[in-house]
Amino acid sequence: MLFSNQVEELEEVLVEDEVDDTGTGEPAQLIVYNDDHNSFDWVIKCFVEVLGHASSQSEQLALIIHTKGKASVKNGPKKVLKPQKDALTERGLSAVIEEAK
Repeated sequence: MLFSNQVEELEEVLVEDEVDDTGTGEPAQLIVYNDDHNSFDWVIKCFVEVLGHASSQSEQLALIIHTKGKASVKNGPKKVLKPQKDALTERGLSAVIEEAK
């Protein structure tokens, strides 16, 4: 309690419980490699569901992967790409994260 004859300096303190850093981190790219056991339809479905790509973009990426052997399917911070890479590999795709060049 403050009395009129006491002077106290009140200080506001901002406390952050958690810092949301999902948008930070080293820039990287998610690379998917061609294989002989996943169908075009399955790869396209995975890109749509996991990466949020449109069907047309997913189809183009699948064709690039088939013809060139690999393609960068998503760019972003490593912390964002890691769960997406894990989801793709759990579905049988060959995916890795590489540092952006």
